[in-house]
Amino acid sequence: MLQDLLEGAGRSIVFGLIGIGLMAVGYVLIDLLTPGKLRDLIWTERNPNASLLLAANQLGIAAIVFTAIFTSYESFGQGVASTLLFGLVGIGIMGLAFLVLDWMTPGKLGEVICTPERHGGAMVSAASHFGAALIVCACIS
Repeated sequence: MLQDLLEGAGRSIVFGLIGIGLMAVGYVLIDLLTPGKLRDLIWTERNPNASLLLAANQLGIAAIVFTAIFTSYESFGQGVASTLLFGLVGIGIMGLAFLVLDWMTPGKLGEVICTPERHGGAMVSAASHFGAALIVCACIS
């Protein structure tokens, strides 16, 4: 029984580190898609639009990682590989969703995200990000 607990704790650490790493990649993606430094927008300027988009991104990545782990293969190695693969695919699809939405709407979406006043475009972008993540979650089996 103790061995099972230790093995489960070890797997939790590995999957936790993978999840945190993927969330860091998601942060970098949002930083690249928006003008300026994301850390300044959120923590210094307290920008609600950038905060909403990053929150949707982080929750979407967490949902993908959760789904990949929950439906993981019996093999620990395959589970790790599928979690990494689906996480990276999900981040790519969320980035693509941002670019498609930017193409379909007037102006530049990154600039809208950076405006200090709440903007409806940020809500739509956040929903698009999270929706893209849910699509990836549904594809994991």
